[in-house]
Amino acid sequence: MSLQGRDKKHLWHPLTQHKSHPNHIAITKAKGAVLYDENDNEYIDGISSWYTCVYGHCNAYIIDKVCAQMETLDHVVFTGFTHKPAIELSEKLIEILPDNQEKLFFSDNGSTAVDVAIKMALQYHFNHDEKRTKIIALENGFHGDTFGAMSVSGLSVYNGPFEEFFIDVSRIPVPNAENLDEVKALFTQLITEHEVAAFIYEPLVQGAAAMQMHKAEHINEILKIANEHNVVTIADEVMTGFGKTGKNFASEYIETKPDIICLSKALSAGMVAMAITSCSQKIYDAFYADDMKKGFFHGHTYSGNPIACSAAIAGIELLQSDEIQANLKRIEASHKVFDEDIKKHPKVGNTRQQGQIYALDLNIEMERYGNLRDKLFNSFMNKGVCLRPLGNTIYILAPYITTDVQLQKIYTAIWETIEEL
Repeated sequence: MSLQGRDKKHLWHPLTQHKSHPNHIAITKAKGAVLYDENDNEYIDGISSWYTCVYGHCNAYIIDKVCAQMETLDHVVFTGFTHKPAIELSEKLIEILPDNQEKLFFSDNGSTAVDVAIKMALQYHFNHDEKRTKIIALENGFHGDTFGAMSVSGLSVYNGPFEEFFIDVSRIPVPNAENLDEVKALFTQLITEHEVAAFIYEPLVQGAAAMQMHKAEHINEILKIANEHNVVTIADEVMTGFGKTGKNFASEYIETKPDIICLSKALSAGMVAMAITSCSQKIYDAFYADDMKKGFFHGHTYSGNPIACSAAIAGIELLQSDEIQANLKRIEASHKVFDEDIKKHPKVGNTRQQGQIYALDLNIEMERYGNLRDKLFNSFMNKGVCLRPLGNTIYILAPYITTDVQLQKIYTAIWETIEEL
């Protein structure tokens, strides 16, 4: 029996209605920007496998680092112990994070990184003898699937059955040139009328909201108000981090830096699951006390896993290499050339780009997981390109090692698919 056939017996896949989508493509290997299925079909991974494998699949440099670590230390509990890979990663990561970040807390994935950030923010005020329980988030934001992360996410398609269990959250529109004064007034009003602990946002790009983009100067105005009222600011860079926006982190574009940053996905280069929540010294100091109850009592079994740390170290070294930096500029420029032509197509509406992230909206209404969206996905796969449209939005976030020929194949697949609609 094929792998696809065997899959159906026991596996329950994420974000899937199995009655209407019973078949899953069995990938047997991957190398560089290419995935290979059990029938030896090839697919260019145009989304870096959900924004993780940005340095390419099975990158030899990362594999060598990870294999060497596996022969030395596989895992040790991170409470009461430490190790060289975690220490070295902390040093390398602090070097490239915004200047105000000082401390790193390990967890397992993007959702847990956000949950850690929320708990840090709430306890920060609790430890200062203030009871602040409300969090403000942007409309249509997405921060993950665990309960804290769901609470601050605004995409109700995911949240419906669970909303009565959420923490207290108010949402504000994404600020732009037209509504900035109104959003600032609403944000200030919420802070004045409620005990607001934190403001969470995806800097520059809201990933799951179909790669909607906003400007640094507009979100900066909101962050300044938050700072004036000691509202903890949380930047969710799980998607945007590690070069995707043209800089190491999207927060670098914004004048006011966040108190807390959430990291995962490309952090460990698609090799091993890991997340980090970084914070400023101000946040950490609220937990540093003689009173044990003021400590941060949160932990994960695999926190600071040495193998994952080694993959992350290798990823940062690659990100800082001349080759990857040149590739970032090359791919960004390539997307701009593609955009000049595709945006003129009568079936294409808004187009947008931020660094490696390129997105276009079709002038066609469709459900996020409806039949027409499935038609787009299948068309791309039949053309040897893995792209996962978000409703009527087609986006590209390919590995940084994707060649010009492979990029052209992605562009051609998009052109031809649009023509077929």
